[in-house]
Amino acid sequence: MPYQNILVAVDLGATTETVTRRAASLANQNNALLHVLHVIEPLAITYGGDIPMDFSAIQEEIQGQAKQQLDKLCSALSVPESNRHLVTGRPESEIPTRAKAVACDLIVVGTHARWGLSLLLGSTTDGVMHGAECDVLAVKVDAAT
Repeated sequence: MPYQNILVAVDLGATTETVTRRAASLANQNNALLHVLHVIEPLAITYGGDIPMDFSAIQEEIQGQAKQQLDKLCSALSVPESNRHLVTGRPESEIPTRAKAVACDLIVVGTHARWGLSLLLGSTTDGVMHGAECDVLAVKVDAAT
């Protein structure tokens, strides 16, 4: 059975093109809807232990820049505004949550080779795979791309 509703989660970094190209190709091959998601991780409420800081202005600036980049990416892919998703939270939980909310049957994410501390701590891709109720395609990307 072909996929009908595909969600691609992007970090808007150097590997975004590789991941979105794969997702768009799958969407075209399956005549599926394509959704694009970017998750903004929230800034810490305090910096250091004793100095409370208000990061709301910085968080708003990050949100505005991310929206511009997401809109540019989605316009190039002809993804309608209703299928563009920008949320704040932890990617490993927000990606499966959004996929379920828009009834996706495939999530496409990028994955990097892991070693050292990141191997012990896990990755966003692992978190998505464990939390997803649908298929997950992990596109291998090179961080230097």
